[in-house]
Amino acid sequence: MIARAMHTIVQHPLLQHRIAILRDTKTDCKLFRELVHEITRFLAFDALRDLPTAAVRVKTPMGEASGEKVVGHIVVAPILRAGMGMLAPMLEILPYATAGVIGMKRNEETAEPIPYYLNLPKAWPDSFVVLVDPMLATGGSACDAIATLKKNGFSRIVFLNVISCPEGIARVEREHPDVPIYTAAVDDRLNDHHYIVPGLGDAGDRLFGTL
Repeated sequence: MIARAMHTIVQHPLLQHRIAILRDTKTDCKLFRELVHEITRFLAFDALRDLPTAAVRVKTPMGEASGEKVVGHIVVAPILRAGMGMLAPMLEILPYATAGVIGMKRNEETAEPIPYYLNLPKAWPDSFVVLVDPMLATGGSACDAIATLKKNGFSRIVFLNVISCPEGIARVEREHPDVPIYTAAVDDRLNDHHYIVPGLGDAGDRLFGTL
């Protein structure tokens, strides 16, 4: 694991193996979804290592044992539409979490996000939000989504994404330095159309077969 400032590049041979296949143009929609699912789990296990827990005692077939259970109100919030590909694996490992969605679409001329839908659970003092989106390109959608979460009362937020680039990371760290970023890869740059290079193309199109 390599850490710089508030972003962490999660590294593991099995994770990088999946990223290579994910990028490949020969990877079909079904396999692409499965890979995003698996990669999300790798990111989540690393990003959530400091979740608060409470001590418990449980009865085993052979006696009693001490243990720990996660406490607090956890919310998983995908940025529509590509973030939906990361929701199911998050809810598998956090079955007691609630979910909210933030709809953002990209203005293809300016690359700025256009909000179009919002549905979030109520924020509580112990709420913790896991914001998910496969790509961190310009950082516009991520920053707007984080600002929306904060406006709705959520102060503890972590952002998980699969592929990022220096421009997007810099913008999130500049506008929201209190939000840690966990990513599987930091690519070279954005091109003139604001897509990550080498990246993997449009994650939403590849997830949902709308190429």
